[in-house]
Amino acid sequence: MLSAVEVAEVEPCLRKVGEVFRVFGDQDSGCVGYGVRLPDGERWFVKEAVTGPAQDSLDRAWAFHRRVRHPVIVPQVHRFAVGDGRTAAVLPWRPGENLYQGRLAGPDAPMTRFRALPVPTVLRAVDSVLDAHLAVEAAGQVAVDLYDGAFLYDFEGDAVQLIDLDEYRPGPFVLQEDRLPGSARFMAPEEWRRGAVIDIRTTVHVLGRAVRLLLDAGTEERQWRGTAGQLAVVERATREDPGERFTGVGEFVAAWRAADGVQS
Repeated sequence: MLSAVEVAEVEPCLRKVGEVFRVFGDQDSGCVGYGVRLPDGERWFVKEAVTGPAQDSLDRAWAFHRRVRHPVIVPQVHRFAVGDGRTAAVLPWRPGENLYQGRLAGPDAPMTRFRALPVPTVLRAVDSVLDAHLAVEAAGQVAVDLYDGAFLYDFEGDAVQLIDLDEYRPGPFVLQEDRLPGSARFMAPEEWRRGAVIDIRTTVHVLGRAVRLLLDAGTEERQWRGTAGQLAVVERATREDPGERFTGVGEFVAAWRAADGVQS
């Protein structure tokens, strides 16, 4: 693993310790990522902040990963300085395809292939995502900017991993901006209102939207693949009024697992 030393540029440093087999540039997050293979074959993912806001996110993520550990959540295990007050985070490399990549690009897109999987397989992935958020809730954290780009799915191993949870933070808190970062397809109404309280019921809404989108056969949400009981659980989780939702992730997950046809 890389030692905690300050370097002028990350990529030349990484090429000294191993093979940079993949570069993720031009990210909306303001970060650049590198897949690095060490001489012993071990692979790591290195994520470098190149802007001030990106550094704020990496700092937030570092704190989050110190509090939350779960097999489905890919952890930040190390970080090192890269100059100008910036850092790079080191994470274990995980096999899989990002479900956001090529989301509308046809039958070969990862999300299209995921939606074509047998329903029991998709349900296992959904249950893994929900189980990870039980750990998030237990640590007093709330989900921010959860969307399909956070889902890494290994089609060979039938396993889902959660990545890039850099905006997750302690809650509840009062929104001091006009909106939180995130995808409109997943966000709760209160995430768009300055002065709104963001709490675990917001996380329930975001998870409900994630389930709705993962368990549908298409992007228009007209081909629900689950049961009527499951859909009723999702509809309660995603109500506009936070007070009408489940009170927390635990209650939501219990209702989901008790719904007709759920397999976990």
